[in-house]
Amino acid sequence: MADTLSMNNLPADDAECARCGKIAPLCVCADIMPFETRVSLVILQHPQEQDKALGTARLAALHFNKATVKVGLSWASLSKVLGRAADPQRWAILYLGSARAEALAPDRDLVVLDKKGQAEERQASVLRELEGIIVLDGTWAQAKALWWRNAWMLKCRRVLLNPSHPSRYGNLRKEARRDGLSTIESAAMLMSRIERRPEIEQTLLESFSRMLEQYRALRKTTPGFDRDAGAKRNKRFGQAKSMRRRRLRS
Repeated sequence: MADTLSMNNLPADDAECARCGKIAPLCVCADIMPFETRVSLVILQHPQEQDKALGTARLAALHFNKATVKVGLSWASLSKVLGRAADPQRWAILYLGSARAEALAPDRDLVVLDKKGQAEERQASVLRELEGIIVLDGTWAQAKALWWRNAWMLKCRRVLLNPSHPSRYGNLRKEARRDGLSTIESAAMLMSRIERRPEIEQTLLESFSRMLEQYRALRKTTPGFDRDAGAKRNKRFGQAKSMRRRRLRS
């Protein structure tokens, strides 16, 4: 039956792309040329988010010459993430939490918070001094788990976004809040504002729109392809967690 097809039922030439990790019908990375930027981008991806059909972490990273995707639940420090010494105050992390940019600084679409959770007075100077940006990739609950598992994040600057439009995901993937965007949309806003290059946001959003268009087309011809594959990936993730627990007990 059509609605029970899985990834194994797709044509044989639909292997995963080595660059973006998408199957051929969803791959849009062939023509991507990375932007050279002053600021680095690090995407910390929850293990359960990797390989999702609608995931955008790797696609977002391909657009920048200084971008990295790290998969995991916790890291000892920012330096461990980067593999080198780093000053957390020169790095900012996008995490919404309970704060809302529109309430703190309604005239800004990118807001830097101070240690009290209020809008930083030196917005422009803080952004100029940043060396890198960190984006958490996962569902609302997964991003929260990453935040609470990594205490070193509190040493970094924290930023919020105040987008003028909701996520382009639409009804394909629900966001907990209107200001909750996909990883590629978040990276597009952050990097374009910090680098002051509108073409960055335009390019990333065009890639995202193409991927969504191809996803919708594939779902019409192969209903359920991502649902069954996702169930298998979650099963493998659960098995890996069980193995880790057994090793810790032994």
